[in-house]
Amino acid sequence: MGQPSLKICFSKEYIAEQVRRLGEEISHDYNEEEVLLVGVLKGSFLFFADLVREISSPTIVDFVRLASYGSETQSSGIVEMRKDLEEPIQGRHVIIVEDIVDSGYTLQSLYNRLLLRNPKSLKICTLIDKKARREVPIEADYTGITMDDGFIVGYGLDFDERYRNLPDIYLVEGV
Repeated sequence: MGQPSLKICFSKEYIAEQVRRLGEEISHDYNEEEVLLVGVLKGSFLFFADLVREISSPTIVDFVRLASYGSETQSSGIVEMRKDLEEPIQGRHVIIVEDIVDSGYTLQSLYNRLLLRNPKSLKICTLIDKKARREVPIEADYTGITMDDGFIVGYGLDFDERYRNLPDIYLVEGV
């Protein structure tokens, strides 16, 4: 397979503006209350790191890693937790930080699992929301960018583990 064609979709400057705005919204909502941010690996790691630096409220960080099964383009809805949280969440404010919400299967599974652990509050923050692709009823409380459809890479988002290092987000054409 040759190199896919990449067309810039969101510049690093635009991404930074959205991350800053999200950090301000979260800081405003939690003020001086501590919040536990749960990064969903691997895709959210760049967004997660930038977002944490934009939040002025006291923060604790932890990570999960999930795997969903199905074809490359469609989830089966079966989600396995490959890395669980190390921090307890009972009685704490928790925000799941995701790179992209697409079908919603993976996020819904994680949300429901964490809800069973009795957090004080549980919210979702995503950099990219593809509402048109949603197959389950789950919505982000904090959304950076809403887009229709299209396969994107860069800023942590990958195609076959490649392109995560790109500072901008690109639309992949010809895949």
